[in-house]
Amino acid sequence: MSKDKDGIVRREVLTQNWTDWIDYWAVDFNFESKHEIVRVKSPDGGDWEEVWTGDYIFENEWQSFRTKKDRSLELTSVFHECKPGRRKLAVKVVDIFGNDTMTIVEVTI
Repeated sequence: MSKDKDGIVRREVLTQNWTDWIDYWAVDFNFESKHEIVRVKSPDGGDWEEVWTGDYIFENEWQSFRTKKDRSLELTSVFHECKPGRRKLAVKVVDIFGNDTMTIVEVTI
């Protein structure tokens, strides 16, 4: 529901297809390219040291999102040239309620 400046209330059904539940989605074409590093205090209480968590940082290389003025959403990402070999792609999706999820897909080029 929305109300304009004149006080007129309009009701619009926003979810007619499954894609209407998606507010934003993004792709990281090389997910394992950036290690997640955290600083922790050494066990002996001395200096701080940087430690790899074993995970990677999602780097948004392409995205499509809805705005209040433009409710359309691109469902196909742009072409992205990748070097031959195995790699992991990550796709992050945020729904209209703000819940986000990410899946990692391993591909061979």
